Amino acid sequence: MTKLIVGLGNPGDRYENTKHNVGFMFIDRIAKKENVSFSHDKIFQAAIASTFLNGEKVYLVKPLTFMNESGKAVHALLTYYGLHQEDLVVIYDDLDMAVGKVRFRQKGSAGGHNGIKSIVKYLGSQEFDRIKIGIGRPKNGMTVVQHVLSHFDSEDRIQIESSLDKLEDFVAFYVQENDAEKIMRKYNS
Repeated sequence: MTKLIVGLGNPGDRYENTKHNVGFMFIDRIAKKENVSFSHDKIFQAAIASTFLNGEKVYLVKPLTFMNESGKAVHALLTYYGLHQEDLVVIYDDLDMAVGKVRFRQKGSAGGHNGIKSIVKYLGSQEFDRIKIGIGRPKNGMTVVQHVLSHFDSEDRIQIESSLDKLEDFVAFYVQENDAEKIMRKYNS
């Protein structure tokens, strides 16, 4: 059972380690743990690494289309690899959840997240697994755009690192279990 694990973010040094890139941070951490490198595929407009977990093929993906066009790369890769929506899980930031809070969901609306809106548009469905990682609401008069494109302060960085630590075995568990109830019990905080 091959899986496409997609972390959302924006490419480029300017956006590295910003709140909107928490999906990229997760994918980078898994790639490092699995000791795999990314190839930058210009056709699919994505950074892609692959590995085997519990005997199953897993593709780790970072769309390089910028957040608003993430669905373009996701749809193309699902099609190319002959995968279906049930083989997909997307990891992304959520500003309506407290910093570091983690939530696994099987489906749902985009909730205002442009990356998820794009995936829903390209797939024609909201029926795909996702992990949301809380980044909190804007503070001190910041706009939403300023907030999501800013870096974590030192206190929030500790929370995010702790959440990513908690999620480190998520991909292996997700591939092994393929049971939404077990996944939600283990990861929803």
